[in-house]
Amino acid sequence: MENIERAVRNVLRKVSEHRALYEKNEEAVKQHLLSEIFQALKWDWGNPKEVRPEERTEEGRADYALILNNRVVAFVEAKNLSVNVLKNDKPLRQLGRYCFFQGVKYGILTNGIEWRVIKSFEEGSRLEDRVILSIDLENEAVERSAFKLSLLSKDRIEKLEKLSALLKALEVSFEELRRAGFKEEVIINYLQRASTKVTVVTLDKLKEDETPKALYVYDKGWKVLPLTEKSLKGVLLSLLLYLAEKSEGNEKEEIKRAYEYLKKLPLETEKVLKLLREIENEKGIKIAVEI
Repeated sequence: MENIERAVRNVLRKVSEHRALYEKNEEAVKQHLLSEIFQALKWDWGNPKEVRPEERTEEGRADYALILNNRVVAFVEAKNLSVNVLKNDKPLRQLGRYCFFQGVKYGILTNGIEWRVIKSFEEGSRLEDRVILSIDLENEAVERSAFKLSLLSKDRIEKLEKLSALLKALEVSFEELRRAGFKEEVIINYLQRASTKVTVVTLDKLKEDETPKALYVYDKGWKVLPLTEKSLKGVLLSLLLYLAEKSEGNEKEEIKRAYEYLKKLPLETEKVLKLLREIENEKGIKIAVEI
């Protein structure tokens, strides 16, 4: 992590001293800023087995292709510093087309300072919903931005989607605990001293005899939901309460009625799992359970 933090500081220094150059010169961004960051992320920038510039796609040329095991894992699209890649969706859509038509899982858009990372395809989702990582080196602590950049390292990029989802869940949980009145140092101390392993599994890996401790819902980002009771039925009821809260009109009333009806019934584990899978498919969300 020290190498990444050092690279971030070097990039910030270069931009501070030569901002006008990087605002009009995309090639300088590539050679001076991107190469520094990606080499700190253990990509061999001069090795065509790992990094190929000007990679041809059906929609044009991507600035770089990142390669692992003879397979392109991500396209990188660079812009000069005058392009706000966090707010300008046009280059993001261009990158999304490169990835989609070539079957490349991830796209990385950056001007050297601002970074946006997308997952190229997810059925039923909009492009903006598939942004899994956003970084702003000038407006985030160096340690924070370096940590997020580390997910793009050669060692971690194949697990990028999973790691970014876990990081988002951690951020949401941390903020919720702060709002509940816990001090930051208390939360951090708790995490540092945690002695028990937290295991989170998706529905397909959940065993019928396991006791749920918390519900995780991926709905444009991971959310952690408290359980009405520590059982699979509690998972179902908590999920219905969440869906009712975000729904409106007749749909909201229908979900509330379903909640009240199911709350009174004894439900077999197999039935609950079936209902949860049906909700996943119908609502286009992902469900995981801490056990």
